[in-house]
Amino acid sequence: MADKITIILGTSNPHKVFEMNKIAKPFDIEFIPLVNENFNPNENGKTFEENAKIKALEAAKVSNKGKYFMADDSGLCVDFLGGGPGVHSARYAETPLKRIEKLLFNLKFDSKRDARFVCALCLVDNEGNILHTEKGIVKGRIAHSIKGTNGFGYDPVFIVDGINKTMAELSEDEKNTLSHRGQALLNMIKWIKSNLN
Repeated sequence: MADKITIILGTSNPHKVFEMNKIAKPFDIEFIPLVNENFNPNENGKTFEENAKIKALEAAKVSNKGKYFMADDSGLCVDFLGGGPGVHSARYAETPLKRIEKLLFNLKFDSKRDARFVCALCLVDNEGNILHTEKGIVKGRIAHSIKGTNGFGYDPVFIVDGINKTMAELSEDEKNTLSHRGQALLNMIKWIKSNLN
């Protein structure tokens, strides 16, 4: 039996760690959050892919343990806002609720409300070599009000295409199957199982 693969995750978001471990557990892969006060990546990339790479390389640089490091960068892209908030999704306003309120205010005169969630993942080794990248996208539209209590971030106002529910109204298993992070991570896991075992 293959040994469990441990990957240090360059994030301070406990929701992301929980979600990723739930998806990865059947595959004998465990994600451990990086606990290091020196981890302070300068997320100045223009794309999700660039920021995921910046975070993964910074995690490898500041950590004194671990062989593999991964980071994700994800966010919400709204057509009416020219693809915004995009890479600035987490910095759109001071708190998650204020971010949602600002988004709804900025969309109050738009009837189309088309949007997509994007997640980019970057896996590196402890020598700073980029091993693999993945990207996941889920299309949908922005609701007029908050619905659902699961999930985090913009989940309560993102209605998934083909399902008349917000991401926050889905069960954990449904979300992990449908979400941008779930898609990207499952593809990353396939690559890890084929190449790191």
